[in-house]
Amino acid sequence: MGAVAFRIHCPKFINIVDAMNRQLTDLDFIGYRKQRSDTIKMFKELGYALDKEMLILAERLKFHSPSSGPDIDVFLDELKMSHTIVFKDRLKLDSPTIPLIDLLLEKMQIVQINEKDIKDTIVLLREHAIGNGETETIDSEYLSKLLSNDWGFYHTVTTNLKKVVEFLPTYVALSEDDRKNVSSKVSVLLDKIESVPKSTRWKMRATVGTKRKWYEDVEEANIA
Repeated sequence: MGAVAFRIHCPKFINIVDAMNRQLTDLDFIGYRKQRSDTIKMFKELGYALDKEMLILAERLKFHSPSSGPDIDVFLDELKMSHTIVFKDRLKLDSPTIPLIDLLLEKMQIVQINEKDIKDTIVLLREHAIGNGETETIDSEYLSKLLSNDWGFYHTVTTNLKKVVEFLPTYVALSEDDRKNVSSKVSVLLDKIESVPKSTRWKMRATVGTKRKWYEDVEEANIA
């Protein structure tokens, strides 16, 4: 997961990533909590130092590089940041990365989203069609059903999708075709999200809206 996964999945438009000067800062992985001890053992054997302060977190491990290389973040079972993305039984759906829709969600769940996350999202949408679970498509069915039961998650994701469109004119690396393509796909996703019936829980929380905080505070609200 993270920026490297976007590069793996977007070979056709990788030139856009490079032209937008997207920098890699660390490497992010995800596994299951049952693999925790094996994960620690593996990275120690590779020479990485375990960040012991992070051991209090059941869902995350951090390792420091033995050289000048990137540090390693390993999430276990879930990505728990502004919102929580659960990966139970989902890691088998794609390889060597998480599914495309989860790549999109890991960026769109960030309340304080920044440009590197916008850039990753742009190239992901440019490369892939919107679909309903087909291989190498962005699963709008899964996305819309997930958000139909959680107003807070819905609000963050839809707000960030609109921000992606707002940023499109600012990148000279994008052609007019690139901008139109990404913008149209965002519209398809937003239409799909809105079309799915919402749960009673969603509707009750929507009446409160942003008057009450709808996300979790996190020390590090994004991943590389």
